[in-house]
Amino acid sequence: MPDVPYDFLGGLAENPVLPADLVDRLVAAPHRSYTLAKRPDLTEAQLDVLIARNAHAVALNRHLPPQVRRRLAAHPDPSVRTALIVSATDSDEDRELFERFATDPAPEVRKQLAESDRTPADLRTRLAHDPDPEVRATLAQWWTTAPEPVRRALLTDPEDSVRAAACATYFPRLPHPVPPADLLPALLADPLTRAGAAVHCDPASTDLERLAADPDPEVRRALAAHPGLPAHLRARLAADPRARIRLTVLARPDTPAAERAALHASVTGPFEPPGADVDEETAIELEIDHIGAGIELWMLQLPWVTADPLPHLDSPYPVFRRAAAASPDLPAEARARLLADPDNEVALAAARSSPDPIDPVTAERLDREHRPAKRMRWRPADAFPLPVETLRRLADDPVPRMRLLALRDPDLPAHLLERLATDPEDHVRAAAASHPAHTPATLRALLDDPSPSVQRAAAANPALPAEEIRARLDAAGL
Repeated sequence: MPDVPYDFLGGLAENPVLPADLVDRLVAAPHRSYTLAKRPDLTEAQLDVLIARNAHAVALNRHLPPQVRRRLAAHPDPSVRTALIVSATDSDEDRELFERFATDPAPEVRKQLAESDRTPADLRTRLAHDPDPEVRATLAQWWTTAPEPVRRALLTDPEDSVRAAACATYFPRLPHPVPPADLLPALLADPLTRAGAAVHCDPASTDLERLAADPDPEVRRALAAHPGLPAHLRARLAADPRARIRLTVLARPDTPAAERAALHASVTGPFEPPGADVDEETAIELEIDHIGAGIELWMLQLPWVTADPLPHLDSPYPVFRRAAAASPDLPAEARARLLADPDNEVALAAARSSPDPIDPVTAERLDREHRPAKRMRWRPADAFPLPVETLRRLADDPVPRMRLLALRDPDLPAHLLERLATDPEDHVRAAAASHPAHTPATLRALLDDPSPSVQRAAAANPALPAEEIRARLDAAGL
């Protein structure tokens, strides 16, 4: 293999204005087929080469000519056929492929078909009677808006895994389906479907005491969310050893304030190991559940608070203030108070629901203080763009993630752009390498940067002269 930076070639493969002859040269190189395969401008001859090397990557391309998709539909590797479903459109050609895949010999292909929202309803209905229970279970989980006859068939399926998937406490799509009322007694009697049915049960005809004592914590948790739960059972579940059940009680609108305070403290406080009478496996489960409750608290949705926000503006619990801040009907004074909330997520919710533009000072503060609970690309400046004068000032900010925002100015002055292109932080230089206003000389320097991510970003920059690319490929023997 020629001695050429791997990420340089990867960046070229992403460059949207790469001339056709250079695309040919990259296709001929025996690497980077996955990135190249995603290009929308590939010729059929180029696709032939890439299919021989990595048919799965080509099948994920949403821009393939119909004749190429038909060829790949006959590929012997099921993962290639599955990829065609992932990249499908609403075209008539894809409808024909879906009909073919509905009887595909590989269950994983039919499972992907059951999962896809692009699969026509008549074909999904056919999959409700697929011979493989994993296909039917996948359909039950993903097609939450299936017609009632299909839901009934899945809820009464002879296979345990299918019924469990059809009457679960979680579905990958919204809205979550509600079981037909006449099936609820049988679903409540079945341990595999009891948790999914409990939240929908009729309190007048259901033994709620038995559900509250069920050994399955998911059943107790579902019951804790039931709007018709009697007060004495709510109090019992508020003392449940499982933190996520206590969290569900905390989120109820009828939970008394003093009880809510104790529940919040138990969920957010340190884990208290159970007594010696609890076996080690259960103790580990309780600790994991406590950690999960803390994560779920951060993501908790409280629509009843959002619908009536004013009583919760000064709640001691940030999640309640955040739910209040999400209301679009807040008075101006209330919104201003929540925009200034010390919890960034509360202030951000108030900004998102505001009918008026957010001032630059507040917008900058929202972004500067944003600390997501998990890695994510989105940041507040995506929703609340900063003015040019702010962006240019941030080019000298001591915080690297704030300096990144300066690069959102397409007309960033050359001296600031040059400074960011030599920033001490790799990720800042990589972002700078993508800026459209670079001179060829600066891009050449960025191509030789010690960081692979910077090299890749520079090679993907449409402003990179084709002559520079040809010279480097020539030098590498490609």
